[in-house]
Amino acid sequence: MSAPAPLRAPADERYVPGSGEAYRHVLVVLVRDRPGVLNRVASLLRSRNFNIESLAVGRTEHAAISRMTISLRGDDFTLEQVSKQLYRLIDVLKVQDLTGEGRIEQELALVKVRATNSTRAEVLKVVELYKGRVVDVATDSIILEAAGTTDEIDALVALVGGFGIREMVRTGAIAMVRGASTTGTDGGRR
Repeated sequence: MSAPAPLRAPADERYVPGSGEAYRHVLVVLVRDRPGVLNRVASLLRSRNFNIESLAVGRTEHAAISRMTISLRGDDFTLEQVSKQLYRLIDVLKVQDLTGEGRIEQELALVKVRATNSTRAEVLKVVELYKGRVVDVATDSIILEAAGTTDEIDALVALVGGFGIREMVRTGAIAMVRGASTTGTDGGRR
């Protein structure tokens, strides 16, 4: 009887550095405020097979620069490759992965909840508990506004979901490094 053949990896597998474990990353991308930049960034991430969990874009303290906060899942190696590819885009000024950094991360949500005369007080207590605020009241609904971490918003939505959510919109996470450090185009401290 002959010895069994040694096990070999299939020819299509290749060595990839890092653990290969995918986890949540928060990227901040500073870009020139020009038409089409958002599309190019999103297309690049799509081509790398990333599922963007959230994407928030807004102005910065500089009129010609916008800031994208992108939450996505991936391993370290692939994320490093995406960062390098993002820098190749002409309008990208800076890319920073805030995943390992101390950061403040917040999300904003507007939720329209069913509210009858008998449930209105309960809905208001839940909103108060989560430090939200009521921005509109109608005879059969309440629109509430809440800001907090993604987990806090998820918890609020789960609680008011029992009353019936008629409509909801969430901004996606935005993030900023704690302390004096900045994600500025000068690359350092201000």
